[in-house]
Amino acid sequence: MNTKIMTSKKPYEERSDLEKVQSQWNKLHGLHSREEWSAAVVRAATATELAANFAIRAEFAARSTFEPALVDKMLRWANGLSGKIRNLLLPLTAAEPKKHKTIYSLGKRAERINDTRNAVAHQGEFCSVEEAQAVIEHARAFILELVQLYDPEFELTTRKQ
Repeated sequence: MNTKIMTSKKPYEERSDLEKVQSQWNKLHGLHSREEWSAAVVRAATATELAANFAIRAEFAARSTFEPALVDKMLRWANGLSGKIRNLLLPLTAAEPKKHKTIYSLGKRAERINDTRNAVAHQGEFCSVEEAQAVIEHARAFILELVQLYDPEFELTTRKQ
């Protein structure tokens, strides 16, 4: 797999999950540098959920011959990062104790990310620089730990703004 994901001028909808993760990561750092803390939190949460999509697709590809359209429907059904972990990733990895334990432990990090994101998106709250930085760090750790279960050489890069 790709060690480093480089985004291009490829239309967003044609990018792989990991290319989308990197695009969101680039965008969040631009927002953060412009002191748009709340918007950066939403992008960090989006990147995290896209990383979960990548892991779920990898699990389904390894275990089934489901059509991509069905997997897409299951991703929508799972409804958010916590649902994807609880309803898809944990059951899919139940037979692999080490991977299952790692994904289970990521659940707490996912809650912290989602709680802040939901306060911004659903309650109109604003984040401080400290709150945004904490969410970004949780998102970075979550993404790397999860994606590297499937692609050990994956890296998130930060473009110079």
